[in-house]
Amino acid sequence: MKVLKFGGTSVGSAERMKEVAKLITDGEKKIVVLSAMSGTTNTLVEISDYLYKKNPDGANEIINELEKKYKKHVDELYSTDEYKQKGLEIIKSHFDYIRSYTKDLFTLFEEKVVLAQGELISTAMVNNYLCECGVKSVLLPALEFMRTDKNAEPDPKYIKEKLAVQLELYPDAEIYITQGFICRNAYGEIDNLQRGGSDYTASLIGAAVNAAEIQIWTDIDGLHNNDPRIVDKTAPVRQLHFEEAAELAYFGAKILHPTCVQPAKYANIPVRLLNTMEPTAPGTLISNETEKDKIKAVAAKDNITAIKIKSSRMLLAHGFLRKVFEIFESYQTSIDMVCTSEVGVSVSIDNTKHLPEILDDLKKYGTVTVDQDMCIICVVGDLKWENVGFEAIALDAMRNIPVRMISYGGSNYNISFLIKESDKKAALQSLSDLLFNNK
Repeated sequence: MKVLKFGGTSVGSAERMKEVAKLITDGEKKIVVLSAMSGTTNTLVEISDYLYKKNPDGANEIINELEKKYKKHVDELYSTDEYKQKGLEIIKSHFDYIRSYTKDLFTLFEEKVVLAQGELISTAMVNNYLCECGVKSVLLPALEFMRTDKNAEPDPKYIKEKLAVQLELYPDAEIYITQGFICRNAYGEIDNLQRGGSDYTASLIGAAVNAAEIQIWTDIDGLHNNDPRIVDKTAPVRQLHFEEAAELAYFGAKILHPTCVQPAKYANIPVRLLNTMEPTAPGTLISNETEKDKIKAVAAKDNITAIKIKSSRMLLAHGFLRKVFEIFESYQTSIDMVCTSEVGVSVSIDNTKHLPEILDDLKKYGTVTVDQDMCIICVVGDLKWENVGFEAIALDAMRNIPVRMISYGGSNYNISFLIKESDKKAALQSLSDLLFNNK
């Protein structure tokens, strides 16, 4: 069995939903994970914001606009009066449910319930369309099997057991449709796997059923070797190791959620990135196989802040780094890059919510300087230290770019450069020209 995930743009209109239906009805049994229709989650966040601000009139105005849009999709999606009516009933029930939250106290719990409606609507619409077309399709409620534990991490054992129960209820089904992103937490409350979590859902389901393959369908032909919005002559990467994919996803390749590949990696299930606009294109295959002696791709992560802590007391002083890192930990701020010397340490962060407090605490241990509006450029491939000269090639491409920090050796698949955001385009183009186009 394969697991297929379709993102918001892939189900963003009635026409796109019909195209997805064609792609998944090939006679093979499969589980299909769907996101909310594109734009829906952002609109539900906007509705929630009005409700947090105790403005039910503003919320109702947005709710009415979104409902009107969905009614139009229903009219375009179904061809029979019976299913048009079923579609309208689905829309009405969900939007009436959302409206019920305009009358009472609104908290984070209610917001998560509201945000879940996008996936619940899109999966019901597609499942009904498949049924109208005569396909043996059933709806698997993700809220019946997708759960996180008390640490807000997915509970694989629970997911596997409860999903098996759901699948056994419909042994004759050809297509199983379920929701991405949404889940229940350890206390049974409606929750989610964070933004982009539909990829994570697909990977968790794939691991739970020991799928032959997990397919992530988007509107791009696989993962490119550089950012096509910025750089000329990019090309899809046809094969990646899981670690390479994770590095690229974390450092800015938006096609894939950074956490998505972990369950698939541990279960040794290949993940294929495919394009709904060009379904015959080969896309990108991610697996535990490494293409040796090859640099694969470049990615960039913006809005980085670099912090340097300089202290003569650091020289041979044990415990200094622990004290520095504990400050970041106390403010729940992750560090991207780290470089150390005899008298100081430099780190980069992308979350500046608690920057003033962090800087204040760091000043207890040394002189602190800050560089903002920075960018991390990440070069990914087979970068084991035994591959003599690979790091030199990347460095050569950066010869005309001022580099604030370099990180190499922390991973076998990554060398990273911290530069000014204003130099990003030049750096990415130079890397592409030397690494990929200079053949």
